[in-house]
Amino acid sequence: MESEGAIGEQPVVEVEIGSLSLSGSPRLAGESLEHIQVLVAARNPLPPITVHRPTMRVIDGYHRLKAARLRGESRIAARFFDGDETAAFVLSVRLNVTHGLPLALADRKRAAERIIVAHPQWSDRRVASVTGIAPGTVGDIRKRVVRAPGPEGRRLGRDGRMRPVDGSNGRILAGELLAENPDLSLRQVARAAGISPETARDVRNRLGNGEGPLPRQRRRETAPDEEQAVEGEFGALRLARPGQRPRQVVAPASDHAVLIKRLMADPALRFSETGRNLLRLLALHTLRKEEWEAIISNVPPHCSDIVADLARQFADLWSEFAERVGEDVAQIG
Repeated sequence: MESEGAIGEQPVVEVEIGSLSLSGSPRLAGESLEHIQVLVAARNPLPPITVHRPTMRVIDGYHRLKAARLRGESRIAARFFDGDETAAFVLSVRLNVTHGLPLALADRKRAAERIIVAHPQWSDRRVASVTGIAPGTVGDIRKRVVRAPGPEGRRLGRDGRMRPVDGSNGRILAGELLAENPDLSLRQVARAAGISPETARDVRNRLGNGEGPLPRQRRRETAPDEEQAVEGEFGALRLARPGQRPRQVVAPASDHAVLIKRLMADPALRFSETGRNLLRLLALHTLRKEEWEAIISNVPPHCSDIVADLARQFADLWSEFAERVGEDVAQIG
């Protein structure tokens, strides 16, 4: 998949404005006259546009081209892209989501439909990374526009690797590997189980919380006898420190708010500054699923990569926090 960095490395050339085509824009409502007028009034040199060399169609820079015309200019700075038309559309969406005047949500959803039809083997996360919408929304769109794949179906992830649509077997294998050897890195587990490092992280966190490796929705879709086997093997396991066997734990309550409310009533936490800081941090995670979905759906596309990276970093901090707290409790015991 063509990246913005690769396009940015292409040489800049002067192109005759009259030779360019504006067809195939991912903007359903057309260009913004207000944005074009801002560019015209600025009078600064316009950044290079991106052009599909085989068709001379503008991939990125519709507003800049219109502004250059209104300025009376006959040529404009451009970089060329040489891929096929499908790849050109994907690049157009990616560039129009990440900078300039962002695509409207309706435009991004329509673009996701077109990309899913052209690349049905792409994972929801891969399509989401291009269109700037949530992977769950991509999944809903996929259900409307393509036939659901069978259990043996595979999709291409953001890292360029093919993985099965149903990752249950991979999650179960990852759980076995982590339970046997907690020192394995996420990449080692992911490679051995045929899953993504993020899925391996989720499995590790679930085992660390005394849960099974499968999300609850997948457990409901699993046959009762298979579900019982999975729960029997992992449902009461917690990852142990090196050299220890996995520890038995009590299954956590389904409602986090109830647990945090109990903690807030504990004087040892309520009446110390560090305790109150901890309670404030924990309270942030009591949002309902619908509230999380609303937040995810409204993250601005141009901020999505930064927000995702921060979330992963914070997840790592919480994971380290859980391990250190668990070690302190074990030492006291």
